Amino acid sequence: MTDRALYIAMTGASTSLKTQASVSHNLANANTVGFQATLAGSAATPVKGNGHASRVAAAAQTYGVSDTHGAILNTGNTLDVALNQDRWLTVQDAQGNAAYTRAGNLAMNANGLLTSNGRPVLGADGAPVTVPPFQSMDIASDGTISIVPQGQPANTIAEAGRLGVVQARTSELVRGDDGLMRPANGQPPAPAAGESLTPGAVENSNVEATSMLVQMIQTARTYEMQVRVLQSVDENARSANSLLGSR
Repeated sequence: MTDRALYIAMTGASTSLKTQASVSHNLANANTVGFQATLAGSAATPVKGNGHASRVAAAAQTYGVSDTHGAILNTGNTLDVALNQDRWLTVQDAQGNAAYTRAGNLAMNANGLLTSNGRPVLGADGAPVTVPPFQSMDIASDGTISIVPQGQPANTIAEAGRLGVVQARTSELVRGDDGLMRPANGQPPAPAAGESLTPGAVENSNVEATSMLVQMIQTARTYEMQVRVLQSVDENARSANSLLGSR
């Protein structure tokens, strides 16, 4: 029985540490534009193998990311866009493949390349979006980029491209180590149609700092309790060995 108690407490403590890491990651991104909280927890998992039918271990589980919509902050910045529910901006990852994000705080480099957190934004045609020199620029709710070309009169409007926005539920995507989302089934999401974003605004993180702090405290207390169980079992084992040795 001693080894069973030790194993249960040990796996429980390990799971608490992993859960605490997820909570800390969520808190660290409480002010990150477009961030969605990781849903993490623990589950009782039977130990497989001969002689272990009665043993159960605690295992860390990740249940995906929260699909709760973050608060919309109006910035008035021409390059800021807030994605509607179930809409995702297409960007290029480090391997040159398409990935998806809700971080709509776009930036533009000296060559006119649009980026999201340093990653090139892909257009509806699948190519990186590069905007030619302009006097003014506007992004419509369907992702169309319109500009007044440099040196042209104000009534000269030209289309400079369209943001690659796709439609997918959060549950249909998985988040990679780089923070970008990718389709769980490997099939690219369908392009979004109609109004897909709010120009001049960004979506704040959906992390609720207060609830994350409460969860952090609860997880820390659970970890302390499991460590105390480990210490108690160890003390009981020492006492039992001492009694047996005194005979």
